[in-house]
Amino acid sequence: MARAIWSGAISFGLVNIPVTLYSAVSRKTVRFHQIDAESGARVRQKRVGPDGEEIPYEQIIKGYEIGPDRYVTISPEELDALEPQKTRTIDIEDFVDLEEIDPIYYDHPYYLAPDTGAAKAYQLLVDAMDDAGKVAIARVVLRSKESLVAIRPRDGVLAMETMLFADEVVPSDTFDELSADGDVKTSDRELTMAKQLIDSLSSDFEPEKYHDEYRERVLDLIERKAQGETIVIEEPTSEPEKVPDLMAALEASIAGAKGQSKPKATPKKRAPAKKKAPAKT
Repeated sequence: MARAIWSGAISFGLVNIPVTLYSAVSRKTVRFHQIDAESGARVRQKRVGPDGEEIPYEQIIKGYEIGPDRYVTISPEELDALEPQKTRTIDIEDFVDLEEIDPIYYDHPYYLAPDTGAAKAYQLLVDAMDDAGKVAIARVVLRSKESLVAIRPRDGVLAMETMLFADEVVPSDTFDELSADGDVKTSDRELTMAKQLIDSLSSDFEPEKYHDEYRERVLDLIERKAQGETIVIEEPTSEPEKVPDLMAALEASIAGAKGQSKPKATPKKRAPAKKKAPAKT
């Protein structure tokens, strides 16, 4: 059973709704340890100084590099004094339309559940936000860090996602490679072909059909090796040849998409209603 990682209250106006917080994701990563190839023992990491001597943990402090081998050292007490006040509230500052939020700002998803005695107030907020089509923008302190969050109704409950602050998102125009080249223009025919390719690959979003294929291959490899199977490393597949002509590439892609596409499901027609037999007289 999932365990709550935080408890507090959603606050807006004079309304407070006690809630508990749960992570909405369970990362599926394959974790490895570092192993000594000769002894088979796990490699341990130690904190050592320039002379190679191990340094006790309690002797280590934080330092910010301001130049080559120049650091400003900060004590734990100095950092503690700067930490945001550990409140137990999610303070809503604004309600905005969902489409106004660029997905690039989203960071980590959570679920908010009603705490004891807050079920009705919680459901009222869910229904009101759902009817209004609004998302709440709020601030909350999680793990000693103030976070900007977006709260929205999802499947009848409240989902909360931590967000990046505006100055944490790198503008696209800072990359020379992404700067628009005014000399590059597309023709009407190229645009039509590109839209046709997009249309041929369009379908409904079904998240269940996408899998982490690399992780599945790694787990399969681990299982086979654990059973004593000898692994033969296969030659990598050759890279597909580059098509120099854009139109030829579009035409080939459309032809390939048509060959692989499945016919779209057509809605089933309802059977005609059976006529009632005339009443006997």
